[in-house]
Amino acid sequence: MPTIDSLIPERGAQDTAALHSYDPDALAGYVLDDHNVWWRRRICVQALAGRVPEARVLALLDRIQDEGETGEVRIALLDLLCDRAELLPWLCHEDRNDGSSYRIAEAVLKARGLLGDRTAGRELATLAFSPWWHRQQLGEAGLMGLVERYGAEAIVADLGEDRPEDRAFAVWMKYRAGEDVIPHLADPDRGVAYVVHELATDPDRLRAYLDEAPTVEASAWAVLALHRITEDPEETRRLDEHLDRPRVQVPGLDEELRRAIVHEYAPGCERASDPRWRLEALCTEPPARRDATEQAARVVAVLAAAGLAPKPPVSCGEHEGQGDGTYYVIECDGEDVLVSTLGRFVMSHDHDHVARLPLEEAGFRWIDRETADTEVTGLDVYYFGSRGSRDVDTLLFYWQD
Repeated sequence: MPTIDSLIPERGAQDTAALHSYDPDALAGYVLDDHNVWWRRRICVQALAGRVPEARVLALLDRIQDEGETGEVRIALLDLLCDRAELLPWLCHEDRNDGSSYRIAEAVLKARGLLGDRTAGRELATLAFSPWWHRQQLGEAGLMGLVERYGAEAIVADLGEDRPEDRAFAVWMKYRAGEDVIPHLADPDRGVAYVVHELATDPDRLRAYLDEAPTVEASAWAVLALHRITEDPEETRRLDEHLDRPRVQVPGLDEELRRAIVHEYAPGCERASDPRWRLEALCTEPPARRDATEQAARVVAVLAAAGLAPKPPVSCGEHEGQGDGTYYVIECDGEDVLVSTLGRFVMSHDHDHVARLPLEEAGFRWIDRETADTEVTGLDVYYFGSRGSRDVDTLLFYWQD
């Protein structure tokens, strides 16, 4: 008989079928032996699904509660044993340390929901409304556990409608019940309206709603929902014109900058962004993109011709040692000159750098301090864990590790 180690020779390479038919008592014993590496033990937990030896349950439950245990193993065990009611007192105990290991607090919330703890509802709704996909999944699973036990109406009533996450859950329940959710496109929270526009399914109802939408943003969400369903760019442009081309006005953001930024960021912007940015991206022509490598090489040639002895260009990811982004870096005269991949934009954080004049004479656009500091409001972009509006500097010269 093969050993467990031989069935899991390395991370990401396991014989799943063999493990799921392996002796469950041996698997449980392997999990409980902390001399075995944690990632093999986690895989063994997953292989126990639906066949946990009753004699091992108490020991496995104890391991969930052991703050010295690896978090990933505890989370896998919570998924495995989340139907065990004897776990609930520990899950709900006020002295339990939710932050004892990575992600354990979210996994505990999910388990509380699956075990029917209605006091977890508000936290689960917040989790389900998170922009992080893995947190959404945990929150939704916990909420559905509550719904299955008590019914959607009871849980919606528990939550109320004061918070955006509570209204988003209520919309989700209406959708599952086959009710019309389109009026909720006018929700004052853009995150809720985004959820509604993803759930809308009736194109005729959306077209009719355009005549009753109470706000410009609600109308924009309706057009975006319709476009998602029909994928008809001509109708989308017609409706955009019908709405008088609603746009977010940003002082200091001229057409050249605007087009470059809109078509790079608006299609995949964060859900709390103003919907008019997404609509603008659908209804305007993107700028012609130059070959970024050739453009960086041209900047080097211009600077070399000016006698500034530039070094070869490197991507921002190479310059930072990891990640990627939208610019090249050229060291020149003791400072870095940045060359955007989104257009003819160049800059240095020394805004009076000697590279400015020769580059402008060669047709490049130098981004000065005032322009760089212009905030593009309502266009939320992820940046090092934060989701919000960014300035022109960050958007034209974006790097993310």
